[in-house]
Amino acid sequence: MLPLPSVLPALLFATAAVASPPPKPARLGFCAACHGENGVATAAGIPHLAAQDREYLAAALRQYRNGDRTATPMRTAAGALSDADIDALAAWYAAQPRDGAAR
Repeated sequence: MLPLPSVLPALLFATAAVASPPPKPARLGFCAACHGENGVATAAGIPHLAAQDREYLAAALRQYRNGDRTATPMRTAAGALSDADIDALAAWYAAQPRDGAAR
């Protein structure tokens, strides 16, 4: 068993890395209009994005942007996104709690 003083710094670092949410993306308002800022949509038929897999979200946005996936509102919304925008939005929504509580 490792002594507590040698384990404590690693635990503190790991906790800090997990607890720090990503900064709000510049393009968040564009998505929040339908999906909610915290990823919980308020209208029927619009999927919740909170706590979704980051890589899935990024891939879906790229598919909408490139026309490989179709839904007119999403194609229009994603068409203006850069790769950096997509990565920031995917990280933001993936980090939101499933219940949509503000962080």
